[in-house]
Amino acid sequence: MNDYSDIINLEHPEPKNHIRMSKENRASQFSPFAALSGYEDNLKEARRKIDQKIILEEDKKENLDRILLKLEKEYFPFVKITYFVKDLKKDGGYYRTIMGNFWKTNYNEKTIYLKSKEKILISNIYEIEIIEKKR
Repeated sequence: MNDYSDIINLEHPEPKNHIRMSKENRASQFSPFAALSGYEDNLKEARRKIDQKIILEEDKKENLDRILLKLEKEYFPFVKITYFVKDLKKDGGYYRTIMGNFWKTNYNEKTIYLKSKEKILISNIYEIEIIEKKR
C-alpha cells in the first residue's frame, strides 16, 4: 500500500511559462452555467396562460350585427370593443379591449376599421359598446 510519504512534503511546482492563476479566478472556472440553453424560456412559455375563444350564442351575434349597422349610420362614433387575439405560439389567445372612433366596416374582408387604422376581424369581436355619438 502506498502512503505517498515520498511526495507528500514536496513543494508544489511553479509554472515556467505563465503566472499562476489566483484562487478567485480558478474558482470562477467552476461557476454554474446554463447547461440547457433556452430551458428557462421554454418553462416561462409553458407557464404562460392563454384563453380559449368564446363561441357566441346566436342572440349575441344578432345583437353585434345590429350594433354594427347602427355604427355605420353614425359619424365616427366612439366605441369600446373587446375582441379575441390569436396567440402566435399556442392554441388559444387572449381578449383585448380597445377604445377609439369607428371608421368603417368591410364586409368583403369581414373586418371593421377604427379611425386609428386598427383592423379587427368581425368573427373575433366579443363585445361592442358605443360610448358616445361623436368625438
